[in-house]
Amino acid sequence: MAESERAEGPGGDIPAGVIPQITPIAFTDAPAAASDSSATTAAGERTTPGGHAASSGPPALHAPTPAPVAPVALTATPVAPPAAAPAVAPPPAAPGTPATQPISASQVRANAAAKRVLARFMRGENPPTAPMSIVDRLAGSPYENLAIPSGPDESARRTLDFALLLAETMFRYGAGALEVETSMIASTAALGLRHIEVDITNQSVAINYAPQDGTPITLMRVVRSWTSNYAGLVLVHQLVTEIAAGGVGRDEAMRRLQSISRRAKPFPKWSVTFAFGVFAAAFVGVIGGGQLASLVAFGSNLLISVVARVMGRWRIPDFFVTLASSFVVTMVALLMFAAQLPIAPAIVVVGGILLLLPTARLVSATQDAINGFPVTAAGRYLSAFLTFAALVAGIAVATAVGELLGIERIDVTETFPPAYPYIVQVLLIGAAVASIAITEQTSRRLVLPTAAVGVVGYLALTGVGLLGVGDRIAPAVSAVVMGFLARIVALRLGAPQLVVAVPAALILLPGLTIFRSMYIATIDAAQITTGAGGMLTAMAIILGAAAGVVLGDNLARPFTRGGASLERRRRSRRR
Repeated sequence: MAESERAEGPGGDIPAGVIPQITPIAFTDAPAAASDSSATTAAGERTTPGGHAASSGPPALHAPTPAPVAPVALTATPVAPPAAAPAVAPPPAAPGTPATQPISASQVRANAAAKRVLARFMRGENPPTAPMSIVDRLAGSPYENLAIPSGPDESARRTLDFALLLAETMFRYGAGALEVETSMIASTAALGLRHIEVDITNQSVAINYAPQDGTPITLMRVVRSWTSNYAGLVLVHQLVTEIAAGGVGRDEAMRRLQSISRRAKPFPKWSVTFAFGVFAAAFVGVIGGGQLASLVAFGSNLLISVVARVMGRWRIPDFFVTLASSFVVTMVALLMFAAQLPIAPAIVVVGGILLLLPTARLVSATQDAINGFPVTAAGRYLSAFLTFAALVAGIAVATAVGELLGIERIDVTETFPPAYPYIVQVLLIGAAVASIAITEQTSRRLVLPTAAVGVVGYLALTGVGLLGVGDRIAPAVSAVVMGFLARIVALRLGAPQLVVAVPAALILLPGLTIFRSMYIATIDAAQITTGAGGMLTAMAIILGAAAGVVLGDNLARPFTRGGASLERRRRSRRR
């Protein structure tokens, strides 16, 4: 029997268990004339006339006709495992094909940038419940690029005590809630505490430290006293800046903070009292008073400064101190009016209560509300309106006493035309802002820059007012200018923004508008509607001024990103 028949079986079928082998056939490009001389091997391979196996590659493109294809032979012999194929060298490139060039470094960077942009477009939004890192709260502040140590702090309680003392000191010196929070976060993070939470509510500060493998610690501090000390606030800002840069340890920071608390204020008491009077005299000249009115305002402020200092030593609450001060000022104006002196009594009263108006507190409260501290803002608003109530009560009591003495009632809401040329008013504004900076005990080197920011803000106020935009828009635009310049100037001089912005913003006098409105609504019952409308206008001015200061601060951030690092380099060179 033939071998093929033995492999296939009697019926021509392949026996079970035998794997048939399909032998591939190689194609040749031989012309038709040479096809007769080719032969087929026993395994089914087609050979060339020379006896060599035909090439297994694809047919050449120049072949006119393909060679006949031999049939596929099926064998029933078991297939042995194939041997490893020898490595075949890649065929040479065809003539005229350009060689592959390596990608340059610029092309690699361009491709990577394109991939990042595409990934940013394709990436989904962050989950709405994703937690925010406490350090992310420092974005936009002078401490956003702080140095965080790799290892944790071993004595966490001492670091928390330092953070609370820092917060209490800043609050007592007049800082806003946002400045206190960012300073605490920057200090604790730079000193090795990462798992902390800070909560500021009006005059209380709470800090919680909850390490992953430790016992949580929660501490709270209540601030019960306040004082004007912007110079100390500047020193605290510089200390926190150095802590954030990694140049000051906890023990050294605690020592320096205690030294700042014991440090004497830059201006003595007599100079602060004198500055009170200069501010009142200068601003009375701006709002329409003459030389005699400015002189009377100067004397009235000296008098109420003495009254406030004496009552402060007696531990009398601020409400009654403000009431007594406004009573004294109004009685002075009534007596001058009864003596028929050539001076309007209303401007005497206004000049005497200018520094009693809680304008700075109103602006700070609105800033806290905008920055995300509504409870703190509500507490400051309540304190400010209590001060307004004390002012109105003092004037009402003085008016009642004057009527008992036979003195005619005066109208303290009266306004006056300008008494000096515009250039003189600008100079008076500079003197008034410098005096306010002194009364706030700012650093000596910041007095003139603060006055310059106030002057530029006043120029913006009057310039925008000439465009006819109204009394509500002009203060907001002026506040944006002052907030913008205050951040640049303050960070260049190593100080927080509010140290320059708050004294400069007092030239907007939103507190005077509220006072007049409250006075009308309280003294004359027939004009309650007029007084309420005036208070709404005053609140719009206050909101515009405070929001403008915050907006100007945010607009100046791109221009001051290197300010903190520049100050750090200067300090390192000094050391």
